[in-house]
Amino acid sequence: MPAIPAATVANLRDLGTLPLGRGRSVRSGRIFRSAQLDRLDPSEPAVAALGIRTVVDFRTAHERTERPDHVPVGGRLLVADVLADHLAASGLPPAAQLKSLLTDPMRAEQALGGGRAHEAFTRTYRAFVSTDSARVAYGAFLTELGDPRGGPLLFHCTAGKDRTGWATTIVLTLLGADEKTVMAEYLSVNPAVRQAFAPMIEGFTAQGGDPELALALIGVVPEYLAAALDEVAVRHGSMEAYVRDGLGVPDRVTDVIRERLTVYEA
Repeated sequence: MPAIPAATVANLRDLGTLPLGRGRSVRSGRIFRSAQLDRLDPSEPAVAALGIRTVVDFRTAHERTERPDHVPVGGRLLVADVLADHLAASGLPPAAQLKSLLTDPMRAEQALGGGRAHEAFTRTYRAFVSTDSARVAYGAFLTELGDPRGGPLLFHCTAGKDRTGWATTIVLTLLGADEKTVMAEYLSVNPAVRQAFAPMIEGFTAQGGDPELALALIGVVPEYLAAALDEVAVRHGSMEAYVRDGLGVPDRVTDVIRERLTVYEA
């Protein structure tokens, strides 16, 4: 997946060119993913050239208030709070308080040390599939993506790795990408996220924090995605059924998504 070297937004990438098999790939210039857009400069050439028409923000109300998006010129913002129900049921999960935990090693160890970080992320990924707020959020995202009149769309959360990673998995699976491609794309965020959070990780370890815990908080591992995929299999049987029955997205919208985002070799 081509990385876009923007100075004012981290982890910005075009899903285009990812292989879908049988001579197909994802169409470039239609769908982008990133971290939060609170520092985005819409006039930056690398950003302006994308022509973003819609931004889908998967963050919580607290995250949006603390660091509101800067939307590209001419674009509109769609709020799709994935974790609203999970927050209400279990308190603030790692995906929504990442930076806070990385500034307080003692609090991070008390909350998520001893392997509890992996357990917490696994529960959160299952919540991406099972909770009402997540179903509404991802359904709204796909409905927007399936608008035949829509222009280039960018979707994001805070670090652009978990809520955004699951959204990417849904799209790529619907388009026909195989499991190897989906997992490779999911894991490919690790270098960019580690680079973006490098100063915080250094500060965390300098204060005595466990570097392995820091990496568990800022990175992704196959087990996280496997948990969400298992939840889909148990509840719905297939990604298509999850999208249609779980997210309420009709087949005609999925067909438009496939048409808009698939390119065939000449």
